[in-house]
Amino acid sequence: MAKGGGAHGVLETQTERAPVTIQRPVPTDLKFEKPYLPRALEAVDSEHHHGTLNHDNQNYTVMQQHVAYFDRNNDGIIYPWETYTGFRLIGFNPFISLLAMFVINGAFSYPTLPGWIPSLMFPIYIKNIHKAKHGSDSDVYDTEGRFVPSKFEEIWSKYAKTYPDRMNFRELLQMSEAMRNAVDPFGWFANKFEWGFTYWLAKDEEGWLSKEVTRGIYDGSFFEYVEKSLKQRAMLTKKMK
Repeated sequence: MAKGGGAHGVLETQTERAPVTIQRPVPTDLKFEKPYLPRALEAVDSEHHHGTLNHDNQNYTVMQQHVAYFDRNNDGIIYPWETYTGFRLIGFNPFISLLAMFVINGAFSYPTLPGWIPSLMFPIYIKNIHKAKHGSDSDVYDTEGRFVPSKFEEIWSKYAKTYPDRMNFRELLQMSEAMRNAVDPFGWFANKFEWGFTYWLAKDEEGWLSKEVTRGIYDGSFFEYVEKSLKQRAMLTKKMK
């Protein structure tokens, strides 16, 4: 570790005078093209240099893709009942789906509206979803809704302590605590709410949340995969009866 300033320490990412920089290391040698360049259309990482195979981005930003699954009639607007339907289709029970509907549309409708007058229909406009980005988050989405590969990689280098490509609930909780910004109660809640639902939906049978699945949630492709899998399982069960 560098002991002095100037050119000698210009590329240092850690210092013993800030132990947290050692506890949460950043990736320093990512092996793909321009990892610090925000991608508008594809969720790129070390293992997927071209994003998700066979995933239609619809020319949406990655943040728009994240929510587009819940636009059930593809009109560019997500109404509360569409949020509810989307959560039911990916396996959540009616109570949790209702809770998600109230929280998501209640919190994120107004920032995305095209004007200043609130709507009692609580629509979320996909074209303005970047305005609903909140504090105390991972910064994997930038303020325009692009996907920042280096920030996605930082999640795993900083917080995946047991395995490099997956996290358990304890590590996920530690991550959400580490992301908290000062004086940001809404961001604290939104962070916990989003990562809680992510873990609940996407953890494997042993309780691990994988890097690959998390990337699929960022670009929305995992929602499509879950719905398709549940439908196939239901059809198989019906045939076996």
